[in-house]
Amino acid sequence: MTAFDVTLSDIEAARSRIAGHARRTPAYESAVLSERLGRRIAVKMEALQLAGSFKVRGVFNKVMTLSEAERRRGLVTVSGGNHAIAVARVAGALGLDALVLMPKVTPRFNVDLTVKFGAQVELCEDAAEAFAKAEAYEREGRLFVHPYDDPAVIAGHGTLGLEFLEDIPDLTHVFVSIGGGGFMAGTAAALKAKRPSLTVYGVETTGAQTMTEALKADQPVTIRATSVARTLGAPFATHRTLAAAKLFLKEIVLVDDQPVLADVSWILQAEKLLCEPAAACVLTAAEKIAPSLPDDSVIGLVLCGSNLSLDDLDAWRRQLGAA
Repeated sequence: MTAFDVTLSDIEAARSRIAGHARRTPAYESAVLSERLGRRIAVKMEALQLAGSFKVRGVFNKVMTLSEAERRRGLVTVSGGNHAIAVARVAGALGLDALVLMPKVTPRFNVDLTVKFGAQVELCEDAAEAFAKAEAYEREGRLFVHPYDDPAVIAGHGTLGLEFLEDIPDLTHVFVSIGGGGFMAGTAAALKAKRPSLTVYGVETTGAQTMTEALKADQPVTIRATSVARTLGAPFATHRTLAAAKLFLKEIVLVDDQPVLADVSWILQAEKLLCEPAAACVLTAAEKIAPSLPDDSVIGLVLCGSNLSLDDLDAWRRQLGAA
């Protein structure tokens, strides 16, 4: 088993490195969420981040650790979601060449955003083929920016945890969603390093339970995701992110797609924030757990991304209305 290898000093260095590049997103206590869950609720509005998600934090940190010679090699990555969009945005901002390998099932909205920000896109049959092609491009000279299994990427994501605790210093419990586990790993590492007594819950949706299956098997397991929360549908966790889950999480809360979709609409109505299902799921999970927590708990919800099309939102709302 690989030991988790990202430290608080790595995260603090990442914060200095990406300052002025990634946005410091707001965090505040929400009266309407506190009323709904019966506990004090604070939200970290990472859905307002550049390129629509937390991913630019890790990608900026990774790229800014590279030498000029490494940057000139060009970047290659695998993603059908927020990491693809972030790599394109960062590469465009820094004038780098970037190639993104995407499964053919990737939503057109994500493909269009990735191209808009300046990356080349190559469609592959599935994630397995995309990762294999990425390795081939790496052998040919490009620099592979892994979507979640990279200490520099994880450290960049951890900067969110530092910000959240600074803005809401009495947090007692935090809910964070899990795809491949890099975001959870960095955020939880920062939170637990600064406040060891704080409790962190991971959240996955049924049909995208990559980390849940890895914990059951005590090793990474390849899954074929079926959840509507597409950006949680990583094909596998890694030994590094699995180690982080064991080290930092109290548990992983599994939630179903239907209540998550209802919460996408609820958050838009109540908080005036457009969230993708991968973000809204933390509210769905917190509502399950909050009644069991002490009355004086301060629960943090990380709303991690907003990359979804209005066409998808309309379709989901019609689906819920017909249910």
